[in-house]
Amino acid sequence: MNVKRTFGTILTILGIVGLIYAGWGFLKHTAGTRELVVVAVIAIIFFMSGIGLIKNTKDEA
Repeated sequence: MNVKRTFGTILTILGIVGLIYAGWGFLKHTAGTRELVVVAVIAIIFFMSGIGLIKNTKDEA
């Protein structure tokens, strides 16, 4: 089991959840705009770093 790949998967899932939350908040106007922008930026960072970890980690037997 590769720890980097697992951590990348967790970051990617957190990023997706954050982006869904931010999109839902923008559509429903449930939270302040500043809060949603911060959540969206953090979610994008998580998502991109998770994808990068998954993509750049080599499988080792």
